[in-house]
Amino acid sequence: MQRLLEETGITEATSARVGLTTRHELVFARPRGQSHHQQAEAAQTALVGHLAKLALGSKAARQNGTLAPDPGSVRNSTRSPNLAHVLSPNVLIRKLQNISHLTQSDIAILEGIPLSKRECRANEDIVREGERPTHSFVVLEGLVGSTKLTGDGKRQITSFFVPGDIPDLHGMHLSVLDCTFSSLARASLGFMRHDAMRAICDRHASIAAIFWRSTLIDAAIYREWVTNVGRRDAYTRMAHILCELIVRLHSMGVIKDHVANLPVTQAALADALGLSTVHVNRVLQELRRNGLIFTEGTRFHAVDWAGLVRAGDFDATYLHQRTATTF
Repeated sequence: MQRLLEETGITEATSARVGLTTRHELVFARPRGQSHHQQAEAAQTALVGHLAKLALGSKAARQNGTLAPDPGSVRNSTRSPNLAHVLSPNVLIRKLQNISHLTQSDIAILEGIPLSKRECRANEDIVREGERPTHSFVVLEGLVGSTKLTGDGKRQITSFFVPGDIPDLHGMHLSVLDCTFSSLARASLGFMRHDAMRAICDRHASIAAIFWRSTLIDAAIYREWVTNVGRRDAYTRMAHILCELIVRLHSMGVIKDHVANLPVTQAALADALGLSTVHVNRVLQELRRNGLIFTEGTRFHAVDWAGLVRAGDFDATYLHQRTATTF
């Protein structure tokens, strides 16, 4: 019985909910005339039934957009510290694992944040400049851009956001948004209420620090983009932004071997790099002729990664990734 409980990972808190004692024995009155062997069989059958109910409860929680942690799993997280080093399939947690150390307690808390999911078409405004949002969102799938418009309507894309990113996390503390966030391709988003996020940050300093680190890295990316657009030539700008996308998508497990599906239009690249669409087309052709990249539709392949890094004057330090892999 002890081995069975260990294999299923039941905590003391969970065992209390399903009717187990702290010695992990089922609390059943022994029926009159029943042998010890019969009692053991009945106890194991009852335990399996309880485990099935718990599994169904977890499934229902996931379908509702949240997987609430077992209260005991947070308190007892130090019993299995190695699990915190396994990259999570949850894109938000995986992104935060890439940039910060997460304990099992942190992961359990983040998994408990309710998400309200929304699907977006390409080129759809998600949150507009001047709005007062009550939610922040995480990119679950797709590509999002932060944008600004000049007085005469010209658009500048100031950053790309890939799965796992929280583009408007700063909106939790700024009453009015100063930019617009738009989907650059079809996207799936998960919205988190600001009041729930503030409550979590107030109770858990480690979560507040992780979110703060995420916004600081967003600011580092903005600084690099200013340098890229302001001081690099068109050829270098393009190579640099392609390198950044490859590294960020690779860290999220979205791509392998420098091959990516990049459903970003040349118009979006032009707005991100301060170029015309004609100039973007010429630069991409030059990168192809030099044997650095191969493109086919939305499929992008960095054929010569080392050459693309040199061409883009690219140094990934500003991404501050703990789990960055050398290609």
